[in-house]
Parts: sequence; structure tokens; C-alpha cells
Amino acid sequence: MTQRAAVYPGSFDPITLGHVDLVRRGLSLFDEIVVAVAINSAKHTLFSLDERVELIRRTFADEPRVRVTGFEGLLVDYLQQNGIGTLLRGLRAISDFDYEFQISQMNRALCPEVDTVFLMTGSQYFYLSSSVIKEVARFGGDVSAWVPEPVQAALAGKFGN
Repeated sequence: MTQRAAVYPGSFDPITLGHVDLVRRGLSLFDEIVVAVAINSAKHTLFSLDERVELIRRTFADEPRVRVTGFEGLLVDYLQQNGIGTLLRGLRAISDFDYEFQISQMNRALCPEVDTVFLMTGSQYFYLSSSVIKEVARFGGDVSAWVPEPVQAALAGKFGN
């Protein structure tokens, strides 16, 4: 039987429970999910690539079907180098769909073998973003309802609260 794998790419700065929910739900569709943490030179991240990868690994320590790696460059190149033809992406709102649709069409233009599977974000996470989490944490707000425990501790360490 052929193993079905998907790549879930993103900056994950930091990973949220919305991301975690998407990965866990994706495991019902795929045998393995590779969380591919992007190096994006246009973004200034709070956490380094190594920190983001480690936080995600700790978050999914109980799930052997989740693999975490970093990558830089075109996502389609990463997919081809790793022999994976499916992307997993989450949608929160119509605005996400517009952006994700454009990206999925560009990916198919660059590599026609690539397919994108979209999952709707759980309703309790529609409003959630890594940017909002960082802002709340920066000012000492409690983010425990929206991020995994390793991220809570890491945010507290970054912001000293």
C-alpha cells in the first residue's frame, strides 16, 4: 500500500492550537504529515527556525506520523525533492481562500503534479493567528487557550512574563 503524505507549510511563529487542530484532523486523511517550517526573509520572526521546529516537534511528540522540517525556497521544489505531491492548507475566512487559491494555482503552474487540500479551521479558531497570539503575550495576556504548552512557556521566556 502506498503511503499518502501531505506537507503542511507555514512560518508557524508560533504554532497555535488552530494549526495543531488542522494537523490532527489531516491525519485522518493522510498517513503522514510533514510540517514544513518556512524561512521567509521578508518576515521578521519572534522565534528562530530552530526554535519553531523544536516547539512543533515537542507539540507533536505523541504523534509519530508527524514529521517537522525547515525549508527555504520554493515550496514546489521542496515537494519535488521530498517526493510529496500534496499540500495541506487551512482556511479561516473568505480572505484566506482568495490568497490560498492564488498560491495553489501558482504552485500547479510551477509543478502540475501538486495538489492542495483545504480544510476549514475549527470554528473555535477562526479568529486566531500567530500575530494576535504574539501581541496578547507581549502585553502579558493569557494565551493558554490558544497555544500548546511548549509555546506558552517559550512566549513567557521571550516576553519575560
